[in-house]
Amino acid sequence: MIQTFFLFSFLFLSCNNLVENNDETKPKRDYATFHKEALAYCKANSFNESYYFLIDLSIHSGKNRFFIYEFEEKKISNQNLATHGSCDQFESNSTKWEKAKFSNANNSHCSSKGKFKIGKRDYSSWGIKVKYWLHGLESQNSNAEKRVVVLHSWNAVANQEIYPEFSPLSWGCPAVSDEFMEHLDAKLKQTSKPVLLWIIE
Repeated sequence: MIQTFFLFSFLFLSCNNLVENNDETKPKRDYATFHKEALAYCKANSFNESYYFLIDLSIHSGKNRFFIYEFEEKKISNQNLATHGSCDQFESNSTKWEKAKFSNANNSHCSSKGKFKIGKRDYSSWGIKVKYWLHGLESQNSNAEKRVVVLHSWNAVANQEIYPEFSPLSWGCPAVSDEFMEHLDAKLKQTSKPVLLWIIE
């Protein structure tokens, strides 16, 4: 009888742990393959080989999903929130808050994924008044410049995780907080070579 009681207690506690660990404590995604490919791309195309930016839009928008990865140190040096596009201009998008949708079509207000070259620093009417043009390097993001999909800040974007709340929706730009943009801007101004930004899902 005592053995049966202990067995039941063990199973009960184990099942509870499985439920509690189902979401929040599960291991984070392994980006090693992306880091390796990014470095190879930077070397082959004369991009900055010190670091690159990785945005994982499969992550909830209230969680950190914009990562600065340092190639030499082999680590993420900073991370923060980033918006995704509403993607509701040409069709209804009932899950626009929960999940990013992608398109290269002009005026779609969708995000675009793939590799981008971070281009010229320019004036923005948003956030800290600074933006960087993004030049799509693949067929799936080739219209980024025409669509004015740029890297900029927005004071509506928080500077820390707000999960389970969502970040605001953009018209396709990966907008960040003003504070994080100041950090990105300082970093980008120090490099003479173009920096790679890679948006994945």
